Amino acid sequence: MSKEITVAIIGVGDRGTGFAAIINELSPLAKVVAVAEPRDEYRKNIQDGYGLPDDRCFTGWKEFIAAGKICDAVIIATLDQEHRDPAIACQEMGYHMMLEKPMAVSLQDCEDIANAQTKHNVITVVCHSLRYHKGFAKVKELVQSGRIGDIVSLDQLEKVEINHQAHSFVRGNWGNQSRSTFMLMAKSCHDIDYISYLIDEPCKAVSSFGSLKYFNEANAPEGSTERCTDACTVEHSCQFSALKVYMNNRNSWPASSCSYDHSADAHMEALKTGPYGRCVYRTDNDVVDHQVVNLLYDKDITATFTMTAFTQGGGRELRVHGTKGELSFDESTIIIKDFASLNTETITIGPEKGGHGGGDGRVVRSWIDAIHANDQSLVISDVHESLRTHRIVFAAEESRLSGEMIKL
Repeated sequence: MSKEITVAIIGVGDRGTGFAAIINELSPLAKVVAVAEPRDEYRKNIQDGYGLPDDRCFTGWKEFIAAGKICDAVIIATLDQEHRDPAIACQEMGYHMMLEKPMAVSLQDCEDIANAQTKHNVITVVCHSLRYHKGFAKVKELVQSGRIGDIVSLDQLEKVEINHQAHSFVRGNWGNQSRSTFMLMAKSCHDIDYISYLIDEPCKAVSSFGSLKYFNEANAPEGSTERCTDACTVEHSCQFSALKVYMNNRNSWPASSCSYDHSADAHMEALKTGPYGRCVYRTDNDVVDHQVVNLLYDKDITATFTMTAFTQGGGRELRVHGTKGELSFDESTIIIKDFASLNTETITIGPEKGGHGGGDGRVVRSWIDAIHANDQSLVISDVHESLRTHRIVFAAEESRLSGEMIKL
């Protein structure tokens, strides 16, 4: 590679910080040269960690854009509702772009982002990491090879894990739709994208059901208070106690999300004043905690997707039913059963470092390689492909709210 790709990170929460680390590991192919982040501590962390000069550290994307074109590419990892404007502005400046999922929180905004790519012809990728996960990529390879014949039906389960739901989708950034987006988009556009990628046929119709069943005031125990620090009489026996979740292991997720300063005093103050100290039954959360989606694709292929908070462990499970056999996958093992021979084959997927089973790293690497080669085809989830599968997610939410099947 003749040129080191220079990259700016816009938004350095957990995801943006992780992407910066991946870029750093790709040296000398790519290098972090700028950061845009409104929170002083997080911006300073990236500045110090990557040796960035003051004139390459910005308080937001508008200030970054105002500085003129200062690098080759950007990674946008701002909050969901803050994707559209920086994505369009950066493409207009000629920056190649990696965009954290979801693309945006409305279909029109997603279309605007895709239209900007068409106009400015930059190389883009949306971080649909399941496509790049070693195990899910192997499933795609096996199905595409014809090992189980033609797909007839498919079922996918996303186990959010109950404590993850309480942290991220009740107390956290994604608990209230007005501040983020609906649950299926925030958490599971990964899954709808992968299902559509695996089936590789147009989706014709969608129906969906789901609700916020448990994490609401109707289920608040007697004696509970607005905050876990308000002398709650059931705090000691509650599995969601903020004092248990955020005061122990303060340097590790999810406790680390509570405060940038991980001292006991700082965490306690955050619980008394910030979102993570609230009772999980008494917050302003309004996104669903369980949902099912039914999908009809061309060639009469059917699929179901279930997202539920009510699991002990996280992860995904997949079953694909074909005309010649069936395949199941639980993120660690693929099992293929052949109808004719009655043989069963087991393929073990070894552990891999990095987010989403190494998928995050491969998304970034494929994008950097595509920039080096000036070849968008090296990316399998650009903004146009992401728009195609986001349409299905928006249709599913429309169905959930209306109670009607939506034809695409």
